[in-house]
Amino acid sequence: MKTLQNFDVVIIGGGLAGLCNAIHLSKFGKKVLLIEKNDYPKHKVCGEYISNEVLPYLAFLDINPFDFGAIKIDEFQLSTTNNKLISAKLPLGGFGISRFTLDEVLAKKAIKNGVFILQDTVVHTNFKKDIFYIETKENQQFTSKIVIGAFGKRSLLDVKMERDFIQKKSPYLGVKIHVKGNFPSNLVALHNFKGGYCGVSNVENNTINLCYITNFSSFKKYKNIEDFQKNVVFKNSFLKEMFQKSTPLFDQPLSISQISFETKKPVENHIIMCGDAAGMIHPLCGNGMSMAIQSAQIASKLILNYLNDENATRSNLEKEYIRQWNKAFKWRLKAGHFIAKLFRNHKMANFLLQVLRKLPFLVPVIIQQTHGKPIKI
Repeated sequence: MKTLQNFDVVIIGGGLAGLCNAIHLSKFGKKVLLIEKNDYPKHKVCGEYISNEVLPYLAFLDINPFDFGAIKIDEFQLSTTNNKLISAKLPLGGFGISRFTLDEVLAKKAIKNGVFILQDTVVHTNFKKDIFYIETKENQQFTSKIVIGAFGKRSLLDVKMERDFIQKKSPYLGVKIHVKGNFPSNLVALHNFKGGYCGVSNVENNTINLCYITNFSSFKKYKNIEDFQKNVVFKNSFLKEMFQKSTPLFDQPLSISQISFETKKPVENHIIMCGDAAGMIHPLCGNGMSMAIQSAQIASKLILNYLNDENATRSNLEKEYIRQWNKAFKWRLKAGHFIAKLFRNHKMANFLLQVLRKLPFLVPVIIQQTHGKPIKI
């Protein structure tokens, strides 16, 4: 590929946040380069449930997930480690769609909009005299006015930038598999087991997504994923039945380690961070995909204002992004951390779940703490 030197915006990472930024910015005529190390489509460890709050913004980007098989979800179910069930209506509702499908749909839309997508890995970014200089593993070099960091949960760039969270241990492991089986199409379930929890929901093509997260210290006592599931996960009878009465569609489950929920900065080295690169909510709260998409909307609107206004300053852009990011997500992240902390205490979790069984009207109230309202365009 011929080296493309100068861009208005370079986006590092082509997940939900990166792709939505690319589509939004290119929609308004900006020259955008998106650098992603993987090709499309690709399965990822992800809960694959998205809150309906993002639908107005996806429509603005000319994307309708239901055109690609997304499943409407309006019911929520929670089970305790001692196999007690709690059910509730989702306050806003959501939909299920796989990352395999959604990322590919967004990538095709970005390319149609004129975005340059390069499969490569960024190894270095340097900011001097108000310009970014970007180098890749394949020795390509680019310059741009703006760099968006959308490189996910953890990256080599996080290490190189010496970001605070990367210095701390990340004790969580995520595992995901797609299966064929029987599960209500309009339901998302969260089933607890000792040391973790598993989300269950339908995605396109009559496929069920099973995705769980656990503390690595619990997992490492066992030989492998199969052994861990048999001895720990299957203590939850709902999960045991779900796994044993369904047919796996993957040869092996996907897994990801060193998942960090430490606080991150939304701007680092003048790079505008989006999605998980800016901050990650516990999967227990089921809203990470929505937050990634909304963070792109916040970033793109501000970046367009900055690029189109000769009097705009980078300092004001960064301050305003941090302000709006915190307004949208800071409370959700705090609530997510608090809820997850309670659930990590086995006795406390069971006590709380017993309370919720007796007072089910509290469940939607708690869900609302980690979700937003429909995005205003």
